[in-house]
Amino acid sequence: MTHVVTENCIKCKYMDCVEVCPVDCFYEGANMLVIHPDECIDCGVCTPECPAEALMPDTDPRAAKWIELNAQYAKSWPNITIKKRTTGRFQGVGWQVEQTR
Repeated sequence: MTHVVTENCIKCKYMDCVEVCPVDCFYEGANMLVIHPDECIDCGVCTPECPAEALMPDTDPRAAKWIELNAQYAKSWPNITIKKRTTGRFQGVGWQVEQTR
């Protein structure tokens, strides 16, 4: 089992998940992050850290279409281990995000 990054991360990339991941299994593309399925230990510490609710276990039916995408892009995108500035698309309840320029 693993966790996957889903569509809520697109153009958002909060990256709080990167800070708490004990195995550094996140990979960064231009518009979103993905999780390498062979590196994720399914600890779940990343899930509550994401204000965009973009993370879920691969056993969730909503994750099906994201499993292969995460696996595919994790092979070619660079690994990310340090939180960077967010791109700031998400503006959920109580969140105000500055747009990057």
